[in-house]
Amino acid sequence: MTLRHILSLNPSKIRAIAHRRMALAALHADSSLSTRLNRYNDHMNKARALETLGGVQ
Repeated sequence: MTLRHILSLNPSKIRAIAHRRMALAALHADSSLSTRLNRYNDHMNKARALETLGGVQ
């Protein structure tokens, strides 16, 4: 994804992308499995909610 493409996206899409990246980072963190899974699920739920609210596909 290019910078120009990112700047043309709506704020909900940008935040959804950020939460998806944080979710993946949570899986690789130096924490217990349950903590990593909880953080991953939390970020993915936020990303899905933002996509629904923002009409993102």
